[in-house]
Amino acid sequence: MSAKQQADLELWRSFREVLQSGDMTDPERYRAVFPELLEPMMGFLDQIRTGVDWEQSTAEPEVLHVGDRVHYVVPLVLRDGDATTTSTFCFTLLLDGERWYFQHFEKIFIRLDEVGEPPISEFPDLADDRKAWMRDEWQTTKDVRLFSYLAREKGSDFAFNWFRDGRGYALGAQVWVPFVEPGRAFILYLCWDLSNLRNERLVLETLSDEEARVRFTPRAFALYNRTGHLKQQISFEDYRRLFEVIWQDRAHHGGWNLTISYEGDECLLHFTKADSKSTTRWNPLKKAP
Repeated sequence: MSAKQQADLELWRSFREVLQSGDMTDPERYRAVFPELLEPMMGFLDQIRTGVDWEQSTAEPEVLHVGDRVHYVVPLVLRDGDATTTSTFCFTLLLDGERWYFQHFEKIFIRLDEVGEPPISEFPDLADDRKAWMRDEWQTTKDVRLFSYLAREKGSDFAFNWFRDGRGYALGAQVWVPFVEPGRAFILYLCWDLSNLRNERLVLETLSDEEARVRFTPRAFALYNRTGHLKQQISFEDYRRLFEVIWQDRAHHGGWNLTISYEGDECLLHFTKADSKSTTRWNPLKKAP
């Protein structure tokens, strides 16, 4: 092992020891890419500290230098009750003279450093669930920014109504699933959309002409909990209400009444057939319970 490699590993072990001991609580140890994300980053790093099985996480990291940054790519064993899973993280330290500062960590990183010289037509890929997370994080960030702007400029009622897309969603279900009665087509299209386009874990539990139950684990709420910037832009109450406004509007235009309930990380969409005699028109401005 070269002297440089030895120095890299000693730096990693120094950081690991500080992290494991709980001494990463001093903001002076950090130089975040975006300073406004310092507080949530410190919280996420503490979650890693308490969630890692350090006795089993003994693998040496892959080390990559980019300018004054050192990236450590390393698998860590995470505890989840009695079970464990292994996830690979990239920890980034910033070097300034003889001192190091923590800058960032990620579970998603693309090895574009491994591509060859052009011309190139294929690039390193990621697992489908990672790409779905990236798509949703990008789109959700834009949606929340727009919602916050509209709420500030036009009021919250205007902002919530802006995101009602039920008419177009129901029309898409009807024309893209033409060989099924429209109400049933709406439910089946919803399941196809969530499962195949959105890569959500989903179960269609029941389906009849009068009732349907769809259970899934919305990535939307995991995004809110596991990203630092969304909490700074929108309250969870408004975030969940926006989620429910969208689905209630879709159900209404699809000819269904909808009750939304939550069980842990899962969401249950319970649809009952709407008709002109029994249906009270849904009020999109009513706050979620």
